[in-house]
Amino acid sequence: MQRMSDQPARWSQATVYPDMWANPDDDPRNTEGPGPDGELATLQDFLTNYRMTLRMKCEGLNARQLARRSVPPSTMSLLGLVRHLAEVERDWRNWISDGDPLPTLYGEKDADFDAAVAEQAEVDAAFSALEREQAATDAALAEHPDLGERLGKDRIAVRELMVHRIEEYARHCGHADLLRERIDGRVGQ
Repeated sequence: MQRMSDQPARWSQATVYPDMWANPDDDPRNTEGPGPDGELATLQDFLTNYRMTLRMKCEGLNARQLARRSVPPSTMSLLGLVRHLAEVERDWRNWISDGDPLPTLYGEKDADFDAAVAEQAEVDAAFSALEREQAATDAALAEHPDLGERLGKDRIAVRELMVHRIEEYARHCGHADLLRERIDGRVGQ
């Protein structure tokens, strides 16, 4: 007798390596040749790839799927991750500023996850906010190419902030892997 399950079947679009998300030739993160030269360029390359990974994990899903929660009591969803990362991009600018902090995008603590609802307008707004906040943080940090420079009230080194940004995206891409597999079974790198 076959067992019933609410778990989706595992699948991938990749055909060369079926445990991967995409075939190597179709993966926009893969580049031929040597990696970037220098520490700053390397950090920026890793950040770019993790940002792209998050978007790839959200591709092809509708608003209901993007807002689907993981498992109770968690309110984590792919849409919530997008909103959360927009919020932290904004907050990172507070880390390097001597001025008053920017207001939060979504209000009280955890509203980025808790208020992520399955509406297309909400999805569009979240991705727009993420792009806007990423660009603003990138522009603010571009003014400080010296990785050893210390900024803001807490005198954080640019290097430390860059590594923290990569860590934040990498951690949440791991969450996105699990969330996506729970939604439709798609797995991979």
